[in-house]
Amino acid sequence: MKNIFISNLSFRLKNEDLQRAFEEYGEVSSAKIITDKFTGRSRGFGFVEMPDDENANKAIEELNGAEFDGKVISVAEARPRTDKPAGERRGGSGGYNRGGNSGGNRNRGEGSGGYNRNRY
Repeated sequence: MKNIFISNLSFRLKNEDLQRAFEEYGEVSSAKIITDKFTGRSRGFGFVEMPDDENANKAIEELNGAEFDGKVISVAEARPRTDKPAGERRGGSGGYNRGGNSGGNRNRGEGSGGYNRNRY
């Protein structure tokens, strides 16, 4: 079973569209476009699983760099997911930060402006 990662997908595409594109190369076990958990909108990438490695390799080779629904897609064998602690994950958003200088306007560090009760 080969897991294939596809990026730069059009936001209009559905799981079925992705499955149909890869079925031209052989049997597809699953096709999933990843969506935002809050909005349900496509995140522009997805995964396809194909049971036959030879067919999967041919699909990767021929579809990588191809135009699909008006966008040039990238196709590669998916790397295994590594579970990292929350602090080591890439991305994320600003927001509240107790320690450092990053994230939003709610910094408790020295020199952050406003009233300084240690001054008097």
